[in-house]
Amino acid sequence: MNIAILAPVWFAVPPIGYGGIEWIVWLLADGLVDAGHDVTLFASGDSRTKAKLAAVFPEAPSRQIGRTYWELNHALSCFGRADEFDVINDHTGMLGATLGATTSTPVVHTVHGPLDGEPGLIYEKIARVAPQVGLISISMNQREPKPDLNWIANCPNALDFSVYPVKPHRGEYLLFLGRMSPDKGAHRAVAVAMETGLPLKLAGKMQEPKEREYFHELVEPHLVDGIEYLGEVTHGEKVELLQNARATLFPIEWEEPFGLVMIESMACGTPVIATARGAVPEVIEHGRSGIVVEDYRIIPAALEEADKLDARDLRRYVEERFSPLRMVRDYVKAYTLAIERAHA
Repeated sequence: MNIAILAPVWFAVPPIGYGGIEWIVWLLADGLVDAGHDVTLFASGDSRTKAKLAAVFPEAPSRQIGRTYWELNHALSCFGRADEFDVINDHTGMLGATLGATTSTPVVHTVHGPLDGEPGLIYEKIARVAPQVGLISISMNQREPKPDLNWIANCPNALDFSVYPVKPHRGEYLLFLGRMSPDKGAHRAVAVAMETGLPLKLAGKMQEPKEREYFHELVEPHLVDGIEYLGEVTHGEKVELLQNARATLFPIEWEEPFGLVMIESMACGTPVIATARGAVPEVIEHGRSGIVVEDYRIIPAALEEADKLDARDLRRYVEERFSPLRMVRDYVKAYTLAIERAHA
């Protein structure tokens, strides 16, 4: 199969720091090449891939994030070559999904964000403009706000386990990894640390004005007595943090479409304690691979239960359910279905 993978342009593939989508795109493109497919990855020129790399910009234009010119120029470089491919898999977002209307080449679009509120309304409009574009969810919960869109597959995320070595031991601190956003819940992790008296390490992206405002108001005043913010960390630093934590806190209060941090933590042998929102119940099997609670206020009481989970069992769980081979097979099935529908 001749496949075009259209990545977001804002960060290199794979990313140096923040960039969950870029990690998945990297793993998918390389996995498809290993499976014998002819793959062209449209990404920034500083990306690394086994696929053929097509780039408009030599380096990822991270400082231009959200500006239409950069995103559109990048996306058009792919859709302008649509006739060369059997299928295009877009990962860029709403703009890429909409451009699927411009070609007779089958287009599948992986939805990486939530569909409640305004995003869901926009996807309904996209469906009217580009009804032939097949949508791929990353969790079944993600579909719930808009179950009638043109869903053709569910392809949960995966990990390259070779870069997440397991380290079976019990750490001493709690860990929060994620954007500085109220939905992600860094301030709730802080509240847990303050109640338990345990050290807490926070790491994650804080670039946008709203993220900075939230951090300065609700997180920064509490960076005392063992609670520290490490900024945006590299992959290696993230893995070390995960390996040595007692538990990873995932106190979300939104419909998280997947939550890559959860499987990253389990791969390193560290239990996750998460609130039961979004895809959490699909990713974590309560009592086996982590602890799921109804409210973040229960997390302190759940720590003892999390301590009983075995690091090797956590690792086996993610290897069984979130392997790259499984993800590649899922996507190949989706591509095949899209091609069959286009030719029906």
